[in-house]
Amino acid sequence: MPRTARDVVFVDGVRTPFGKAGPKGLYAETRADDMVVRALRELMRRNPSLPPERVDEVAVAATTQTGDQGLTIGRSAAVLAGLPKTVPGYAIDRMCAGGMTAVTTTAAGISFGSYDVVLAGGVEHMGRHPMGEGVDPNPRFLADRLVDPSALVMGTTAENLHDRFPQITKERADAYAVRSQEKVAAAYQAGKIQPDLVPTAIRSAEKGWGLATEDEPPRPGTSMEDLAKLKTPFRVHGNVTAGNAAGLNDGATACLLAAEDVARELGLTPRMRLVDFAFAGVEPEVMGVGPVPATEKLLARNALTMDDIGLIEINEAFAVQVLAFLEHFKIADDDPRVNPWGGAIAFGHPLASSGVRLMTQLSRLFEERTDVRYGLTTMCVGMGMGGTVLWENVNWEGDK
Repeated sequence: MPRTARDVVFVDGVRTPFGKAGPKGLYAETRADDMVVRALRELMRRNPSLPPERVDEVAVAATTQTGDQGLTIGRSAAVLAGLPKTVPGYAIDRMCAGGMTAVTTTAAGISFGSYDVVLAGGVEHMGRHPMGEGVDPNPRFLADRLVDPSALVMGTTAENLHDRFPQITKERADAYAVRSQEKVAAAYQAGKIQPDLVPTAIRSAEKGWGLATEDEPPRPGTSMEDLAKLKTPFRVHGNVTAGNAAGLNDGATACLLAAEDVARELGLTPRMRLVDFAFAGVEPEVMGVGPVPATEKLLARNALTMDDIGLIEINEAFAVQVLAFLEHFKIADDDPRVNPWGGAIAFGHPLASSGVRLMTQLSRLFEERTDVRYGLTTMCVGMGMGGTVLWENVNWEGDK
């Protein structure tokens, strides 16, 4: 029988507050799978017209799939969240773009007609499972010179970007980081971030039970003078510091996607429509430029230019990586289209979860900006990749 692709909509997105990784962080004694469960349950609570049995798939990403991030976490979290046992699930890994890939993969299934409704998200507990834990890179990567040795250290790949783009100075990177902190502080003050944060129970053997209600990593009031004093751990007299890069973080995200006609049938209110997505590979030692070819591919395929894009949510793994993207597309460092409510330098970057944070934030911005038709969520990915998703504002009030 002939098949017709269906439009896919982003209905809702939530996340736990992000914490600092480590023994003193919010989630030091909280399980990763419990964070995912909290996000999944909140999605179902907020969308009561969705019968649980109508969920066709649960895809959850984690970069380090072991321990409480293992056991096919999409399926195990679905069971723990109380979804019917008939609802399947799986785990997915594309390092930092894991959550993004959970969305694009399941959305493709919706478009094809294999699913009607899915839950997709990501989690990373970097305090329990540091990036690279248990990894055994094949010696041929270095012995056969398939990648530069620096490719396996993300901070060093950011220093490599500073080498490739010497006009992106440490001062420029620090200035971008200060603006990110300022924007997050302003967004919190205006109540923009809180609606999609899921209060999450935390426990400490020393302090007992508590409740995480806001992000732990932001540092409001950060100044250029503060950042100038920080060490450059990846290179002597380098450019990358803890202040102009995302930290090591814990957190989980989840979102609800549906076919547009099914969303109407179930009384679900879409926030944005998925137009297209693209992934691309680059040299692993400069993985931070990955969003550039991914975005170029996407724009070309849809006959768009960056002038058609009204909002850009780009993951701030490193300030230099964002600035390289902006410079390539001739976008000013302080362009108001870019991360209006701040980014990962302040919020944090729990690896596989971050792609869905970008989407949730863009969907909220679309609600306010009915003059904007198209927006991007984009990010660099370890081992030399980039991913970009093109979204259309369902509330757009334009005439073309």
